[in-house]
Amino acid sequence: MTTEAADSTDAVGTVAPAADPGFLQRHGGTIYVLIPGAALVGALAVFGIFVAMFGKNPLDLYFYMYYGAFGTWFSWQNTLTRAAPLILTALCTALPAQLGMVIIGGEGALLIGALSATSAALALQGMPPLVVQVAMVCAGVIGGGLWIMLAGGLRQYRGVNETISSLLLVYIALAILNHLVEGLMRDPASLNKPSTREIGAANMIGSIPGTDVHWGLVFGLIAAIASYILIYHTVFGFAARVAGGNIRAAKIVGLGVDKLILTVCFLAGGAAGLAGMVEVAAVQGRTNANLAAGYGFTGILVAFLARQNPLAIIPVAILLGGISASGGLLQRRLGLPDASVLVLQGIIFVFVLASDALYGRIGFLKGKS
Repeated sequence: MTTEAADSTDAVGTVAPAADPGFLQRHGGTIYVLIPGAALVGALAVFGIFVAMFGKNPLDLYFYMYYGAFGTWFSWQNTLTRAAPLILTALCTALPAQLGMVIIGGEGALLIGALSATSAALALQGMPPLVVQVAMVCAGVIGGGLWIMLAGGLRQYRGVNETISSLLLVYIALAILNHLVEGLMRDPASLNKPSTREIGAANMIGSIPGTDVHWGLVFGLIAAIASYILIYHTVFGFAARVAGGNIRAAKIVGLGVDKLILTVCFLAGGAAGLAGMVEVAAVQGRTNANLAAGYGFTGILVAFLARQNPLAIIPVAILLGGISASGGLLQRRLGLPDASVLVLQGIIFVFVLASDALYGRIGFLKGKS
């Protein structure tokens, strides 16, 4: 009996990780970091080969990317400034993903949020700055939230694919912005580049003391942490994840799926709308076509690279913000076009999407069936 028990123990001890049903539970966190990390490294390697084809040294490329993103205090501030809207627009994709939805309309929500915030500021000219700033935040969040909630409503009540509708809403938002900026809301003094009137220096939100990083970074950090708590530590978040896992089962047990979808989409759009408000109140000072800088589309990449985890979005947004910030240095030192950063982002996105096929397919990533 003792010998049989010992043999059984030895057999269990030699079971391969692929046959261990608890392997993913014990090492799942590491796996979900390693695979996106490997995808990022692979994308950088391919981009290095791409640059080498133009006669540039890939090692110089990596050095200047690092130096332009994190090498100096100025670089860090530039990186963090660019990371702020990426955190907020990434949440626009990450939050609906908890319900199994793929929303890629953060750019549209950002534009509508910016337009709403600007409208609120111009309507309240002469009011105390704090009142105007609060009104801008509320208007930006509500405008962006309603915009993405429209995509959620079309999916839930009309059966329209939310990925397609949210993407098309981006172009509708851009058309609305151009129509108003070049027409009803245009500042007559803006001749070469149509813009709205300025919101006023007193209504700008300024920078964090001791830095050149605007308060939008703080807004983004608070939003990401609050989203993590909402999704993983509240009954509402648990219900959303249940519905995302099996929407039919959620309906059977009596969960209000309609309300969950609309609420989550509103919160997601509100985050992107807040990013638009920040761009107006901290950077541009007015609304114009410069707001369509692609933060909403880059936010999709941030969300996917972070595996839709609100906390993981923070470091990933900083990393992608750093890559974006290094574009100018790459252009000056290596003679690469500024758009080369967009090429890198595209390669990263392809690698991240391709890496999804690895989950559950590589031996040690499988549990016992």
